[in-house]
Amino acid sequence: MNDRGARLSAATSPVGWYVGSYLLRFIELEAAGNDDPDADFLVWENTVIVEAGDLDEAFRKIEAIGLQHTEPYKGGHDGVPVRWVFEGITELLPVYERFQDGAEIMWAERESVKLSALRAQSMSLEEIRARFRRGEARE
Repeated sequence: MNDRGARLSAATSPVGWYVGSYLLRFIELEAAGNDDPDADFLVWENTVIVEAGDLDEAFRKIEAIGLQHTEPYKGGHDGVPVRWVFEGITELLPVYERFQDGAEIMWAERESVKLSALRAQSMSLEEIRARFRRGEARE
């Protein structure tokens, strides 16, 4: 129960916020194989927060956000026609706590993992900074 006496559901945010991730796939519009299920593509997974009354509304809002980024444009020095293709939502979780330092906004359960593999997933601050530097070098 929440402070208003209403029964809480694990799928409902008591604070009205949801966090979700979606996938965008990059294509050159005139390239062959854009619909080849075995082809490799550059993919971005974007994570956003939305204010919504329930899971359904949150899903629709995140989907709309992802679709906003799919207009064709001319890319690179040669002005090649390109676009990002919305491929769908990969994660949607209710936020259970009010936003403040340390509030949990995402969680994920992982299958059994070897300790060495688990420790390899953690990054130092320098590794995180290097990741951003690599991204800046591509721009």
